Amino acid sequence: MKLYTFDGAPNPRRVHIFLREKGIEIPREKVDITKGESRRSEFRERVNLMGGLPVLELDDGSHIAESIAICRYLESANPDPALFGSDAKSQAFVEMWTRRIELNFMLSVGMVWVHGSPLTRHVVKQQIPEMAELNRGLVRSYFEFLDRHFEQNEFLANQSFSIADITAFCTLEFAAKLNDLPHAPEQKHLSRWVDALAARPSIEDQS
Repeated sequence: MKLYTFDGAPNPRRVHIFLREKGIEIPREKVDITKGESRRSEFRERVNLMGGLPVLELDDGSHIAESIAICRYLESANPDPALFGSDAKSQAFVEMWTRRIELNFMLSVGMVWVHGSPLTRHVVKQQIPEMAELNRGLVRSYFEFLDRHFEQNEFLANQSFSIADITAFCTLEFAAKLNDLPHAPEQKHLSRWVDALAARPSIEDQS
């Protein structure tokens, strides 16, 4: 197997953290998204028509794109520790929270990035500043929602670390580091969760 990836990007980072939590080592091939390498026709035709990262190349030459799909495949072959839940109920809660984060949080952070960052100006046909500002407000509201959740919960789902926490943490990093949109210091419950996850060896490693 081989992982096409790029250090520092939020979706590849989800898979990198997952691999370290599992103790799985897979050779990596860097695809520099800052140079548009994943959008080139050779990569699209051979690896991923969507032009996104990460992509897992299997031994038979087939390719799995999308972070969660990659992690699910790896979890099926390496079930411990269970990062998608260990039974039907816990798996449902992990899925629920992962979807909540992706649809209500990561999507909004992505809209701020697309419509509000000078780094995306050259690849977006038309940036809409009002769209960026609207989504900044949605992100701040979601910080408040997460702070309330963590007032009574150590993790997002099942009181145990899961792919949902990985997804949320990478989204918070994406918001703070690439969009200058950190959560508020007074959101102490969210801060506690962030600090606890940041201390995990799998997350301390910035690759």
